[in-house]
Amino acid sequence: MNFSSKLLEDAVMEFAKLPGVGQKTALRLVLHLLNRETQEVEQFGNAIVRLRQEIKHCAICHNIADQEICEICSSNKREKEVICVVEDTRDVMAVENTSQYFGVYHVLGGLISPMDGIGPSDLFIDSLVQRVATTPVKEVILALSATMEGDTTLFYLYKRLKDFQIPITTIAKGIAFGGELEYADEITLGRSIITRVPYENAIIK
Repeated sequence: MNFSSKLLEDAVMEFAKLPGVGQKTALRLVLHLLNRETQEVEQFGNAIVRLRQEIKHCAICHNIADQEICEICSSNKREKEVICVVEDTRDVMAVENTSQYFGVYHVLGGLISPMDGIGPSDLFIDSLVQRVATTPVKEVILALSATMEGDTTLFYLYKRLKDFQIPITTIAKGIAFGGELEYADEITLGRSIITRVPYENAIIK
């Protein structure tokens, strides 16, 4: 792709680094910004810079937040004794959109994947075990994607938590194998949470 401006080329190359954005889409986005008012473009740029500089991760659940403790963990309306374990913030948003879950979360920050060099120590697993060991917990819901990495992580978490003698459940298999939670429709995901089953039963099946 030939560019008439080095500034234009640099901007396009930066946008093209985003996942799912090719050079043609990046060029369209950059040209769109060039046609906007300077104030709008500055607001766009400042929002990205502030996001990177000021964003926090909740000290309890590791979800992305504006404060040290996220709104979900600090809310008196949530069931603090029920913890839903998810891969990342996108899954928190997916579950919240179902309006079927009223507990709190624990964000692992990824899934165990030996092929990618990601082991248990790279995730927020120890802090989950610490939460279960030091706070009143009635149930841990393992809501991970139905992929090989998800199943590996599920089994590892079960082994780490089973001795605490609390119910460990997993979402019902309403999501196809290989499916990511963030792409599941709200009704299917909501039903999967409501009809969750003990993890031991899921292993047997």
